[in-house]
Amino acid sequence: MEAPPLERKLAAILAADVEGYSRLMNIDEEQTLATLTSHRTIIDGLIEKAHGQIFGTAGDSVLAEFPSIVHAFNSAVAIQQAMVRANAELPEDRRMNFRIGINVGDVLVKNGDIFGDGVNIAARLEGLSDVGGICVTRGVRDHLRDRVDATFEDLGEHNIKNIARPLRVFRVIFDPDGDPAIDLAAPDVERTVQSSFVEQSSSEERDSDDLGDGVEVVFWKSVQESDDPAEYSLYLQRFPDGQFVELANARLDSGGTAARDPDIELAFWETVRETDNADMLEAYLAKYPNGQFRDLANIMITDLRGNAE
Repeated sequence: MEAPPLERKLAAILAADVEGYSRLMNIDEEQTLATLTSHRTIIDGLIEKAHGQIFGTAGDSVLAEFPSIVHAFNSAVAIQQAMVRANAELPEDRRMNFRIGINVGDVLVKNGDIFGDGVNIAARLEGLSDVGGICVTRGVRDHLRDRVDATFEDLGEHNIKNIARPLRVFRVIFDPDGDPAIDLAAPDVERTVQSSFVEQSSSEERDSDDLGDGVEVVFWKSVQESDDPAEYSLYLQRFPDGQFVELANARLDSGGTAARDPDIELAFWETVRETDNADMLEAYLAKYPNGQFRDLANIMITDLRGNAE
């Protein structure tokens, strides 16, 4: 059989890995997998917003390539900032932190995957990073030096496994509590296409859908802080196929309490994130103003409001 063609291209590569993943799995496998799923939802969304493409998703690792070094860097910083907020909701011994490495170089593309020295170097940089930190090569540092709000600490030359020459490594110094690093004004091509498609539908159908969604959101906002199971039952009766059915059922199962349960928050987020409805996303922020998905919700709302203007 003829071998599949190889494509070679220059790309910025981001490699990330969970620190202490085996320890977390040993303590509680189910909770660790739930936390990883929650964190990966945030990470994948931020990579997508920075125009990155995810290739590796095995276990606790992330591998993505970007057409721009700036986009890769902003994605990395935004991920680490978002993880600080997401981990704040978890007990200290259950927090899940990532190390990130960024390289720029040639990669080979084959069968929908990327490999080569460019990828290997990014993975080795991730291993040199601090917990919750980012390491980059000299080429990345030189490109970003005057373009980003961060500084770079020279860690000197390192001998990298399977790489012939020593590699100059830099630690990124950034504000983990700062505003998200991704440019919220950058256009999202996919959402723009979706928005154009929606505009082609009849105004009567669109108005009807908006009215129905609006009524449901208003109703949900009126009960979402309640500790009375009867109010969630009333929501389910009125909106049996509604946007918040999973969350209402979760509240009933927990006795109606609106306590901050990470699993309930995740169920709420999964319900609203696919709607492309800014009101739904704002309902999430109203309920969880410091929630795990706060940054991503704000990004999506900004995009949706901008496309609607």
